[in-house]
Amino acid sequence: MKISEYHPFKSVESKKEYLKFYDKTALLWPVSLETKMIDTSYGKTFVRISGPLDAPALVLLPGAGASSLMWLSNIEALSKDYRIYAIDDIYGCGRSIYTQTINDSNDFIKWLDELFDSLELENNIHLMGMSYGGWQTSQYALRFPNKLNKIILLAPAATVLPISAGWVMRTLLLLLPGRYFAKNLIYWLYKDLVKKDKEAAEQEINFLFLALKCFKYKRLPNPTVLNDNELKNIKTPTLYLVGENERIYSTQKAVQRLNTISPRIKTEIISNAGHDLLWVQADVVNKKVLEFLKQS
Repeated sequence: MKISEYHPFKSVESKKEYLKFYDKTALLWPVSLETKMIDTSYGKTFVRISGPLDAPALVLLPGAGASSLMWLSNIEALSKDYRIYAIDDIYGCGRSIYTQTINDSNDFIKWLDELFDSLELENNIHLMGMSYGGWQTSQYALRFPNKLNKIILLAPAATVLPISAGWVMRTLLLLLPGRYFAKNLIYWLYKDLVKKDKEAAEQEINFLFLALKCFKYKRLPNPTVLNDNELKNIKTPTLYLVGENERIYSTQKAVQRLNTISPRIKTEIISNAGHDLLWVQADVVNKKVLEFLKQS
């Protein structure tokens, strides 16, 4: 098998090694599902679908370099009353295969819009994104508010405040070989997870290190901070969740800015969590998300 210019893996062996680990983890998906590979002009997008056929659509966008598997702690609760579409980002580390370079937010928006149309989600979508996926969610909401019902931003990258120097420095170090740098980032970023479940933290390190080892380097478009007018122009009902120990920016300053500039955005701070809020406070996050979605 020849690896094409746009195939995400470095080699055939890299593909086998990563997908073996990925597929083993996928066996932990706690509910029944179907999978689809959706063609878009940017490539093939892998989607995990769970939940009742006639339930409202809730699309989940993962963080940078992650995949649909990051929702393992949330999918059971969320899929009881919603038709879940968990996406492997076209530029992420999953089963999606890009065939065209993503240059900026406009490309991501076009890719998502094509994907939603192909999935026949119509104009009543609930959209939730974690970290980089949260930034993508905000960008899509600015462009296509008429297609969305509600959005949830989980510690979105940038979006509200610039990303901290600590994050930038540690991610740049990932370009160097060695598992140490993956561990350095995870132990800094997921401090609460390390305290609560060291084995789960090690699993995250393994995922990150293997992704760095097996995938070709791709330059992700930098997530941007929304200016005051952009924040005010998010008309879709929005929930913003952030851990009290967030490391990518100041939790208090982010919430203060949103409450001042766009008070229609509902803000919640999750205790005893940072950028790892999906895992260390899964029950709390699930409860707050479902309460928000079910509000009339």
